[in-house]
Amino acid sequence: MSIPSTRTLPLKLLAQNPGLLRRVAPVGTRWSSSISQRPGSDSVRFPGAVNSKFTTQMSFLKASDLPAIPTYRVMDSDGEMVDKTRPPTDVTDEEVLTWYRNMLTVSIMDVVMFEAQRQGRLSFYMVSAGEEGITVGSAAALTPDDVVFAQYREAGVFQQRGFTLKNFMDQLFANYNDTGKGRNMPVHYGQNYPRMHTISSPLATQIPQAAGAAYALKLQDLQNPTRAPRIVACYFGEGAASEGDFHAALNIAATRSCPVVFICRNNGYAISTPTLEQYRGDGIASRGVGYGIDTIRVDGNDVFAVHEAMKEARRVALDGGRPVLIEAMSYRVSHHSTSDDSFAYRARVEVEDWKRRDNPIIRLRKWLENQGLWNEDLERETRDELRKAVLKEFGEAERGKKPPLREAFADVYEDITEEAQEQMKELKRILETYPDEYDLRPYQDGVKGLD
Repeated sequence: MSIPSTRTLPLKLLAQNPGLLRRVAPVGTRWSSSISQRPGSDSVRFPGAVNSKFTTQMSFLKASDLPAIPTYRVMDSDGEMVDKTRPPTDVTDEEVLTWYRNMLTVSIMDVVMFEAQRQGRLSFYMVSAGEEGITVGSAAALTPDDVVFAQYREAGVFQQRGFTLKNFMDQLFANYNDTGKGRNMPVHYGQNYPRMHTISSPLATQIPQAAGAAYALKLQDLQNPTRAPRIVACYFGEGAASEGDFHAALNIAATRSCPVVFICRNNGYAISTPTLEQYRGDGIASRGVGYGIDTIRVDGNDVFAVHEAMKEARRVALDGGRPVLIEAMSYRVSHHSTSDDSFAYRARVEVEDWKRRDNPIIRLRKWLENQGLWNEDLERETRDELRKAVLKEFGEAERGKKPPLREAFADVYEDITEEAQEQMKELKRILETYPDEYDLRPYQDGVKGLD
């Protein structure tokens, strides 16, 4: 499919939509004419680079000589606004209380489910401790029509976008209410609306998928400019940014001016590898600049800063017609997953220090208390209420039956093929022939759906 240009769009459509020009052609057109470099020019005019001044001084750029990219923050670790002259946050107290409640919900669910895995009641789990502010704060700036591609530590995004405790538990226990029909590992959530693609295990594969989806949305919006514009939000960790998919995705998003916001959770560790051993550059933000993408680094423990950065990034992606990269800095308080023991590669005192000193939940709680919106009694009551709600859905989901055996054959093609139907009949014959060998009680409908 060719890239749409102003020549292929009706003049009437362009006149009715002045912002369309910015969303059609890539930002920063490199050539205004076909004329080659003019004699006496003082800057580069080669196809590979423009506006680079010529110099007679030979010097190599050294990363160590360049200042580090600053980190945007609104609220300090004591819950105080850093800039006293800035206007109050543009969100209501009720919205902030909802954020805090959602962050607490994810935190409490993480503790319960981690313990459940250790008890053998769940095969696998990943917690989000230390990163709740990134996921909840960014998701709060999205609309339900915006499309999300997550990695596997984005429970806060799902929680903020209406995923219920029942939805979480049904997926974790892969019962018959699971929207994935029991086909995925735990924590591989997905939802049709608000639009969130199902999480998959391979690292970074969602990043080029997000760039492609954003390009598709762009083409759809050009064909139907009356519909509400949408963006794609893509989440990943700094470890995933070491994959080739990351680089391919950012390059195609930049060259095709895709309305996508990349959110990198730089939490200090890619499984057991600390960031100091992952790269020598200035974090992940420097890579966005290298690809010609608008980039910001933000304090991930500051939910207000994350929300503001995401809100502006969404505006840039839509109005400016270009991708944005947000690098959100945080500390992964938890183990990488239930398959990991992080104390094998980092000191326990380091983790405990971050738990006590600064994390997004503690920081937001301090702000709420400073505003008179929260206190110790509310904290205790809310935590008790949320824990009971988690345990209630936990128990119901754990007791729920597994999806019907028929679902193992469905959804490969639009209709079940003749070959699959023969396989279903053979499976039914085997199960009925050897009833003592196969316990079908955990499955809904038993062999009834295999006809």
